[in-house]
Formats: sequence, structure tokens, C-alpha cells
Amino acid sequence: MSVKKSSVLSRFMGSKKGFVSLVVFGAFFALSLFSECLANDKALIVRYGDRFYFPVFKNYSELAFGGEFDIDADYRDPYVVEKIEEGGWMIMPPIQFSYNSISYDLPSPAPSPPSAENILGTDDRGRDVAARLLYGFRISVLFGFALTFICSIIGIALGALQGYYGGAFDIVFQRFMEVWSGLPTLFILIILSSIVEPNFWWLLGINILFGWMTLVPLVRAEFLRARNFEYVLAARAMGMRHSRVMFVHILPNALSSAFSQFPFILAGSITILTSLDFLGYGLPIGSPSLGEILSQAKANLQAPWLGVSVFLILAASLALLVFIGEGVRDAFDPRRRNK
Repeated sequence: MSVKKSSVLSRFMGSKKGFVSLVVFGAFFALSLFSECLANDKALIVRYGDRFYFPVFKNYSELAFGGEFDIDADYRDPYVVEKIEEGGWMIMPPIQFSYNSISYDLPSPAPSPPSAENILGTDDRGRDVAARLLYGFRISVLFGFALTFICSIIGIALGALQGYYGGAFDIVFQRFMEVWSGLPTLFILIILSSIVEPNFWWLLGINILFGWMTLVPLVRAEFLRARNFEYVLAARAMGMRHSRVMFVHILPNALSSAFSQFPFILAGSITILTSLDFLGYGLPIGSPSLGEILSQAKANLQAPWLGVSVFLILAASLALLVFIGEGVRDAFDPRRRNK
């Protein structure tokens, strides 16, 4: 009686928790990519006269809509709204604030509690929390993806070289990793941030310097195990190039353990950026950031909506990534291949 082997994809889709988590997280991330269309103080479409305007992509002067001043139109200004409605119509985003828009008509001093206009309230500068969460979530996930991708490439390549060649190269590199991993990463980031004003790319580069070591031990162990297999020894005896043996014959088998760690690395990358922003050593001041909202929540304990909203976003995101990671790990588990 033959046993039907299931593919990695089918096993992952069979894990309801992991698959549903992937769909939910992917849906939220896809929505965040269109943050400008969901949360903006500019109209999505304006029909004025016989023309269509798309302010979300291009700035237009008040003069284009019958205004009096040659300045950028404010689509929340009652005067501009009245002028547009006299000659046409416009469609505003669901959240009529961008991440840096300030709400001046607050029912109470900032930070203001949730209301019909600001569904999650405002921060201590009068900016809409829902808009900042949406933009901040996008930046955090994009940062996590970039850090995970680059660190994974470096870690897989160096782990492959260590495991394949072994010997003195492996010993020396292991000692280097032990020293490098012992450096106080946070203190170094704080020192560098006091010298150079950090931005997205600066933070990404600094974190790459210390984040590439995650996958090295896993890939190294797989290469140490596989380099003495018969098919590898036969390929080398036939004169096949080392690079081809490494990346064609050994690497595909070693990637399973690396793939299962990607969601966990992504979760850690999001946490790193949030932590740096919380401490004030992350993105530039004014940037939409989950950590900056957490910092405001700590400074404004009388405004619980700040801490609750960002906590729910972070907790849900990290929990979904953990569930995805568990699903991927189970899908690559060799004990489940015949199930």
C-alpha cells in the first residue's frame, strides 16, 4: 500500500491556524500599502466643471476650484468644500486625516478621546491616532521585510560557506561571531544616533550589521551534515564546481530550516524598530511610528486610548506572525511529509 506524500504548501494550508493568520496579516498589510487612499486630508477624486482631479496624487491650487489664493487647496476647509460643491463633487478617504494632519476642532484639549471624527482619538499634538497607526504599521512591516530579507541572504550565504568548507575557516568565523554577538547592540545604536540623525535606511543598515547571525547556525549545521552525503561526494569527484555543489545540491535541502524561521525574524524586526522609536532613537521626529505612540501613551496615562490601540495592533501582528511561523515550521517538518 503506497503512502501519498503531501507538498509543503498543502501541509501549510492544512494548518488552519497558520493559513488563516497568513491571510489576515496579508490583508492588513495590503490595506496599509494604500494608506494614502484610506487616511488622508486630501480628496481622492474631485469633479469640478468638466474635469477630474486626483489630489491624492497631485497638488492643486485653490484657483483650480474657484478660490482666491494661489496656495494648495485644503479639502477640509469649509470654504474650499463649498467652492467644489458649487461646480461638482469630491470623494474623501474614510479617515480624513494623514499621519501628520492636526485636528484643530477638538472637543477637548489634546490628547482628545475617540469621537466620530477621530475614531481612535488624537495624540498630544492633535494628530489622528488611527491614521498614524495605519502609516506606522506599514513602515514597521516594510522595515521588517527589508531587514529579514537582507539578513537572511547574508546569513544563509555565510552559513553555507562555514558548513561546506569547515576547518580553519569555520573555527575562525565561529570565534568572530561569538565576539560580534557579544557587542552591546543597543548601546552602539544609541551612540551612533547621537552622532548621525537616524532615518529608515540608517536604522536598516545598523540593524543588518547585528542581525545577520540568526540563520548562520542553522544553515551551517545543515551543510556540515550534508557535505559528506554520497551524492555530494560523487558530484565533487566528478569535478563539479564548489559553488554548484553548494547552491544546487545542498542549499535546497538546507533552506527548509531557514524558511521556518522567517516569520519569527520578521516579528523580531518589527519589535526592534518599535523599541528604538519608543526610546527615541528610531525614525526622525514626526514620522508615523508605533513606538512613538507607545512613548506618548507612557507620557499621557490619562489617555488610555493611545496605549490600548497600539498594544492591540502590536499584539495582533506579532501573534499572527508567530502562528504563521508555527505553520511554516510544521509544514517543513519531515515527520509530517507522509500525512
